[in-house]
Amino acid sequence: MKVFGIIGWKNSGKTGLMERLVSEITARGYSVSTIKHAHHTFDVDQPGKDSFRHRTAGASQVLLSSSRRWALMTEMKDDDEPGLDDLLKQLAPVDLVLVEGYKRDSHQKIEAHRAHTGQPLIAADDATVLAVASDATHRDLGVPVFDLNATSQIADFILVQTGLAQ
Repeated sequence: MKVFGIIGWKNSGKTGLMERLVSEITARGYSVSTIKHAHHTFDVDQPGKDSFRHRTAGASQVLLSSSRRWALMTEMKDDDEPGLDDLLKQLAPVDLVLVEGYKRDSHQKIEAHRAHTGQPLIAADDATVLAVASDATHRDLGVPVFDLNATSQIADFILVQTGLAQ
């Protein structure tokens, strides 16, 4: 599996870019999975549902299955958060895994950037950021800069960088 990341500060356009890239790359015939890092506690379960009740009763893992999908939830308790490499091992094989977040890990990345956030570019000091997708012009950055909405061009770049381009 090839791995490529989309990073950026809060409200930089990461999730929208991820969504567009998944649509674009799967439309080209590639299989794609995603990993999203959250910096806060989250819950994908709903109070009152059977799976929620199993989990809150103390189950370490709850696997929920239907004819359309299945999901495995694992309670971390006091364990350390698993690293990206450990999470990648949990995925079924695909052509490409797009990773949202994990900005300090060593995989190749594109930085999403919106000028109105006022945040500095991560790419300026991080050699794993191979390009920037932005709504602003960035001269003399040393990496390619794409328009944030140039999904097809960004997909081309990712496929070439990962060796998936045909």
